[in-house]
Amino acid sequence: MNRETLNVLSRRVAISGLVVASLGLSGLVAQAQTATAPAAAPNTAVSAEAFIRTLSNEVLTAVKQDKTLQAGDVRKVVSLVDVKILPHVNFQRMTASAVGRNWRQATPEQQKRLQDEFKSLLIYTYAGAVAQIKDQSVDVKPVRARPTDTEVIVRTLVRGKGEPIQLDYRLEKAGEGWKIYDVNVLGAWLVQTYQSSFAQEVTASGIDGLIARLAERNKQLAARKPSAG
Repeated sequence: MNRETLNVLSRRVAISGLVVASLGLSGLVAQAQTATAPAAAPNTAVSAEAFIRTLSNEVLTAVKQDKTLQAGDVRKVVSLVDVKILPHVNFQRMTASAVGRNWRQATPEQQKRLQDEFKSLLIYTYAGAVAQIKDQSVDVKPVRARPTDTEVIVRTLVRGKGEPIQLDYRLEKAGEGWKIYDVNVLGAWLVQTYQSSFAQEVTASGIDGLIARLAERNKQLAARKPSAG
């Protein structure tokens, strides 16, 4: 996985800046604005469709009202997402799927480092994308699923001045709420997009090589000042 390939993948992820809606960034911003109001606990009685719609609308409102989020303040976004992301995303499943069969060859310590670096990669690219949220709205399509289904796909369209952006979510029912384990941006599922490049890196330099490459990219993203354009 060379630097150009990783940059292309990161740009594709950045297109999905509104993904932070489903990661619960909005919930934390709303909580900070109304500190006396307790955060609502996730509930499986809430449909996956309603879950995505509510969070999407909240994050659009929150970002439009927060100048530092509009500016893509990396430290603030990382701090907020890091607090709220875990209840809503199954990062272990997402990372294991992206790494593929090589995941089983990794030691527990390597698996933890892979998960941490992959999470950081997504968070940093989301931080840069937050600055792009202007006048978008999100249309959530009706979910075709049975009440007993524990895994569903929620399809949405992000509408703005340009062409609508396809943004879909794979969700799993976990305990008392829903968790996201994959995202489809413009017709390409995130996990599948990373699978081939991760496999190439592991073949070339092993699990530690993949970890090192992800860590290198994260350092670059952490040092980069997001563009507000």
